[in-house]
Amino acid sequence: MPLRLVLTALFCLLALPAQAEVAASRESVLQLSPELSRPAETSATTLTFTRDPSLEVTDELPPIPTIDLTTPPDDLWQRLRNGFGMTDLHSPLVADRQAWYLNRPDLLKRVFERSRKYLHHIVAELEKRGMPTELALLPIVESSFNPLAYSRARALGMWQFIPSTGRNYNLKQNYWVDQRRDIIASTSAALDYLQNIYEMHGDWHLALASYNWGENAVARAVAKNQARGLPTDYSSLTMPGETRYYVPKLQAIKNIVAQPELFGFRLDAIPNKPYFGTVGIDADMDISLAARLAETPIEEFIALNPAYHRPVVSGANLSPLVIPVDKVDAFRRNLERHEAEDKPLSSWQTYTLKKGEKLDAVAARNGLTLAKLKQLNGITPRVKVGPGFNLLVPGKGAQAAADAVAGKLPRAMPDVPKAVRSKRGAKPPKKKMAGAKAKPAGKPRPATKGKKR
Repeated sequence: MPLRLVLTALFCLLALPAQAEVAASRESVLQLSPELSRPAETSATTLTFTRDPSLEVTDELPPIPTIDLTTPPDDLWQRLRNGFGMTDLHSPLVADRQAWYLNRPDLLKRVFERSRKYLHHIVAELEKRGMPTELALLPIVESSFNPLAYSRARALGMWQFIPSTGRNYNLKQNYWVDQRRDIIASTSAALDYLQNIYEMHGDWHLALASYNWGENAVARAVAKNQARGLPTDYSSLTMPGETRYYVPKLQAIKNIVAQPELFGFRLDAIPNKPYFGTVGIDADMDISLAARLAETPIEEFIALNPAYHRPVVSGANLSPLVIPVDKVDAFRRNLERHEAEDKPLSSWQTYTLKKGEKLDAVAARNGLTLAKLKQLNGITPRVKVGPGFNLLVPGKGAQAAADAVAGKLPRAMPDVPKAVRSKRGAKPPKKKMAGAKAKPAGKPRPATKGKKR
């Protein structure tokens, strides 16, 4: 073998350990910092990276809370929260109204307590229609959930309908009943109305402004901003002060209901089950008898049936009686027993006033004071009484029934009289389209503010 080949082979054998040491060093560098040791030219070289356990994140993040919509919650408030669907309004006025409500915790608690009778029904109706459930809180803004509330514009009930809008939405208003106060009928009408004005504007805040101010007024305000190249959202419109605060009030209540613990407010749970059921009647029935058959105090019975402002429920109205859900079966049993004993369902009679006859004489003849006779028949200074006027008077055995309901029945509210020109050329005042601040209907007094609907 030539000497040159022997020397070359010997040199290669001596260089192998050094090459191995360099390779090991390179692998160590790549293992610790691969992003710094990546070669500029990758050509055909293959690099293998190994994970450094010391650089791994092992702490687990807290799980994101979820809402199980397949299982109904036990608390009605949670069911309400699950259905919130309106865009939140962020405005200093919302914070202002939150502070106002939170500084009056006793008022809030009374209103929420009053809502227990009606809230489940309203939430269920909103869910059927696919509407945002925070609208169930709107009666707090409108009437403090008082079904007997009224305004100087003659707006009545939890949802504050004036006579004309009530008629537009098929709410009966007659001698026997005013469905603007009816829990079931007025809720259905209010949700119909809200759906209609939402479809008109495509925005819930504008729909709510329309509910308070009138849809035509809101449409004009939107058109005015469009003509000026200005935004047309709720906060950008020029509107009356009451309407400006209307949506912030609802948003403030929504915020408190959404997170009462954040505001240090205790929101008592409401069972997620119906508070009332209904029973149909096909004949006239005394209010006092109906309450007795339902084993329910007369005050609570009237609170559930505030549409009836006479001591007798007319069977011709075809409106069901609203009864606490746990008393429905008892009512049916007691009614069956009452009819089996051949007892009358109503002990009131209709009396027609004769020519020259005075109300005080009719009252005395029927064992009533004049004030009580007027009260039971809804006779106010606006009501014209003359020959041919029909009166309800107690028949045999009805005196006790008269005493039971006197002073407790809602007062019938006549339509606002049509405006007339007081001077030649003078224009009558514009017709209001909504109700004002709600007042209890026990002793009517004119309210101080007006709204449009």
